[in-house]
Amino acid sequence: MSAKIFSVAAADSFRVDITQHAPVFPEAELRRFVERFFARRTDFLGLLGSSPPPLYVLERSVLTERAKQFRDAFRHHLVDMGFYYAVKSNNHPEVSRTLLQAGMGLDVSSGPELEMALELGAADIIFSGPGKTDAELHLAVSAAERVTILIDSFGELARLAAIARSHGKTVRAGVRLTTNPHGLWRKFGILPEQLVPFLEQVRECGGIEFRGLQFHTSWNLSPAAQIDFIRLLGQVLAGLDPAAREQIRFIDIGGGYWPSQGEWLQEEGTPVGRLRKELGLEQESRQNHYRLPAESIETFATRLSDAVRSYILPLTPCRICFEPGRWLCNDAMHLLISVVDKKCDDLVITDAGTNAVGWERFETDYFPVLNLSRPALAEKPCNILGALCTPHDIWGYNYWGEDIGVGDILLIPTQGAYTYSLRQHFIKPLPEVVIM
Repeated sequence: MSAKIFSVAAADSFRVDITQHAPVFPEAELRRFVERFFARRTDFLGLLGSSPPPLYVLERSVLTERAKQFRDAFRHHLVDMGFYYAVKSNNHPEVSRTLLQAGMGLDVSSGPELEMALELGAADIIFSGPGKTDAELHLAVSAAERVTILIDSFGELARLAAIARSHGKTVRAGVRLTTNPHGLWRKFGILPEQLVPFLEQVRECGGIEFRGLQFHTSWNLSPAAQIDFIRLLGQVLAGLDPAAREQIRFIDIGGGYWPSQGEWLQEEGTPVGRLRKELGLEQESRQNHYRLPAESIETFATRLSDAVRSYILPLTPCRICFEPGRWLCNDAMHLLISVVDKKCDDLVITDAGTNAVGWERFETDYFPVLNLSRPALAEKPCNILGALCTPHDIWGYNYWGEDIGVGDILLIPTQGAYTYSLRQHFIKPLPEVVIM
């Protein structure tokens, strides 16, 4: 058997595994998603009268609706809660302003994010993240009546205490617990078994009013990882003396909730596609798209609340806090771009580069490219490429429409999470933002 024949067989057998974990996206469901945006094409095209493409389109109403849905889901199960928008997921000021008006606090991870939160008038801010500089800690301490600092290490605790004393203030603070003691994720927080010596150092330092604990798991397509850590956290709490448990006024179970539409992938984003690329095999048609399914936020709320009531609240009747980011903003921002060159039937160049989303995500991630100028509920093959001087500047390998040509307006929907915040000033100007 030749090496190539063996490689193809290996890739095909591997497909059995990936179709169980990332099944092909049902065409009818994908078509319904596309149809919803085509039904609004007049609204999107109407934005171009005063603002030419490329554009980020922000829908404030979506943010407001998502905030209500998230809070309502958990209010059916828990009483004392705090909700904080993770600003890093989309740091446009209007996103934070809208969510503040919807009754949420803000979760910031840097000095610039904290400055924006303070300028917006946020009264309830949590400041998390590793590697906080002295300048950032000074800023947080100066606004101590509005900020709770989630300490990331023993060294940061010592620096914060000294800075608080220099301001003559006592600051509210908690500590982040790492959820993974191995690999790169151990950069975040302290180990759970270090909590007792950490609390002893808090008492010795002065200037710190210790209030709670935070943990964060990411890429949560289901609540399984969060529940596992809640169970472990219950064991940690059971090992604390009663006086230490009484200090805990909140437990922040972080964010990472994936929107219920799931994660959509090109074949290159699946193990089969990566294996084919590694083996140098000729790629198949790119018409198939794959989806990693995600649980609804209502399911998250039910299962997480059950775990909290089982493992945490009997030991520490505290406030439970949440830091949704992606789940709130994912569907609230879209991209409008236009075709500036058609080099051949299966290759067009647009006026926007993927510097607008910060990384070459569409080589592996899939989002439908909708031709608003010539809409049709049929997806046709064509390389939709940007105007950057790199071959990785890819929007997609297909488009939805009757045809495609110079001047056509394309919509790439639901680009609100970890795109605008990651945008780069690379080669081409960045799109303007319009509020819809």
